[in-house]
Amino acid sequence: MYLIIGASLAGAKAAQTLREEGYTGRLVMVGEETVRPYERPPLSKGYLSGKEPQEKAFVHDAGWYSEHDVELILGRRATHLDTAAHTVTLDGVDELHYEKLLLATGSRVRTLDLPGMDNHGIRYLRTMDEAEALLASLRTGGNVVVIGAGWIGLEVAAAAREHGCTVSVVEAAPLPLHNVLGNELGAVFRDLHEAHGVTFHFEAAVRGIGGAGGRVSDVVLDDNTEIPADLVVIGVGIRPATELAETAGLAVDDGVLTDASLRTADPDVYACGDVARFLSPTVGERIRVEHWSNALNGGPAAARSMLGQPVAYDRVPYFFTDQYDLGMEYAGWVPPRGYDRVVFRGDPSIVDGKAPEFLAFWTKGGRVLAGMNVNVWDVQDQIQALVRTGYAGGTVDLDRLADPSVPLESLVE
Repeated sequence: MYLIIGASLAGAKAAQTLREEGYTGRLVMVGEETVRPYERPPLSKGYLSGKEPQEKAFVHDAGWYSEHDVELILGRRATHLDTAAHTVTLDGVDELHYEKLLLATGSRVRTLDLPGMDNHGIRYLRTMDEAEALLASLRTGGNVVVIGAGWIGLEVAAAAREHGCTVSVVEAAPLPLHNVLGNELGAVFRDLHEAHGVTFHFEAAVRGIGGAGGRVSDVVLDDNTEIPADLVVIGVGIRPATELAETAGLAVDDGVLTDASLRTADPDVYACGDVARFLSPTVGERIRVEHWSNALNGGPAAARSMLGQPVAYDRVPYFFTDQYDLGMEYAGWVPPRGYDRVVFRGDPSIVDGKAPEFLAFWTKGGRVLAGMNVNVWDVQDQIQALVRTGYAGGTVDLDRLADPSVPLESLVE
């Protein structure tokens, strides 16, 4: 039996690939949630804004699993892994024996422990149930305070403004997305949200959540600022769900460690998606990618590896966001403060509240490590080629990189 722990996008795409590649044995997928596998981006984008139906988020229609003989066990938690016995225990009771095992357990939200967290009106966003409850709250309007100016926090802020809410964002860093994008692009997203009426509180810490009658009434900062709140949304990041791997003694360091084929130190256990920290042939080191494309592509790669096919998972990390009239794609890998210059092709300024059209490239020593296209489309192939060239040691003329008249493909060695 092949066993997939995690009824996620990564797990569902792995199951699909196993069947497409000819695996005919017993195939079981176990998930903690009670709904079939779905994609998470719509939860903070199209669905949360009210523009897309919930049904659009599901990976497969309801009948796909039975039609392809995939046993879907939902609402159960895998609590113990014994690699010597090749067993996984569910809820501390039932054992499943496997031949090959895929860990696609994803991530869990990081939570805050603050005074007043017992008040009603405090929400996180990770699951479909949480998105449904949050959407209902946003539709009532009022004052929304978002704690955290990362991708989830900003997408929630944009959705809240589109629903007519008053929005304040509290962030410990000096700019939104500071660790991910740096000062240059963090300022673009600050300006975008401020142009749409969002108030930021930067370099701020939350002391507690005020309440009245059991419901939130305000968010209190360390400097005694009180921000009125009818709803508080906490978006301070996620952590890989490595608990099951840890019970088996598998190597874990900010994720389950794998080689480039997504195999762990145990030859019959694989990992993919948010939970895996895999050896990237492109980057040349182990990385963990918390984005949709990694789940979409990592699941099929892990499935082929489980079947004994030669696999080197070598996708350039990629993610996207939609906020107001800004659509963006980003490809590459840059650790915090891991670049020396951002090169712009086009003007990133917000003018009259309108999102700009431009490209941005994070470079170091003339090498392109990452690129972003904002409201400019059909350039991802060229951007990813530049990133691969950069990580292979190739440099570009940065002046030509900034020149819109120079075709991007002409810069690729």
